Amino acid sequence: MCSGSRCTLGSRLSGKTAQTPEVELNTDDQKAAYAIGASVGNFASQTLKQQDELGVVLDRALVQQGLLDALADQVKMNEEEMGAALRAHEQKMNTVVQENATKKREETRQTGAKYLEDNAVKEGVSVTESGLQYEVIKQGDGPKPTAADTVTVHYTGTLTDGTVFDSSKQRGQPATFPLANVIKGWTEGVALMSVGSEYRLTIPAELAYGDQEVGSIPAGSVLVFEVELISIEGKEEAASE
Repeated sequence: MCSGSRCTLGSRLSGKTAQTPEVELNTDDQKAAYAIGASVGNFASQTLKQQDELGVVLDRALVQQGLLDALADQVKMNEEEMGAALRAHEQKMNTVVQENATKKREETRQTGAKYLEDNAVKEGVSVTESGLQYEVIKQGDGPKPTAADTVTVHYTGTLTDGTVFDSSKQRGQPATFPLANVIKGWTEGVALMSVGSEYRLTIPAELAYGDQEVGSIPAGSVLVFEVELISIEGKEEAASE
């Protein structure tokens, strides 16, 4: 047996046929009322889906019943109990997020280590003492920069699976920056290049962003850059004098 909102809720969740009341959205008040409910529902739905993806699945029937009970002033937990329950759930979610991040980082590092191992033995690939790997695509004959120089380059950066995360070439605008202000692998790698050169730099995580997640770059990632050194600020003028 069931009655009231519980019966309607049970029927909806079980998939059994039940008459859904007609929704009228003719007046501003009707639209406002519906929008409030939909906004609360959307927020709850998005939160629950995010938690589902992390392996924490909450009973939707209880979520909906809590909402209905609150609207009917029949909540079965007091404020202290609800606060304790929400704090415990938040702590659980934080633990799950940290565990998943650690697992993902270790998987990324293992994949990167295998990529570095395979790439290091390819023809034309050199490995520096720091672990940076580089391959000359085109050798220029201009001057070489130092870490104190400002350079202008074209580049495309990818993950080891080929996913592009940044590209000046796609933007159609070369980038200019002090070489000392970039990741270690860039500072070292670009300093090996002469103006007019194009290199492929394969950069271990320790010379890139380490265990930090940066934008679409997962923590622990090996990064691959194709870099064309266009100019060094001040050095072309000095060389031509």
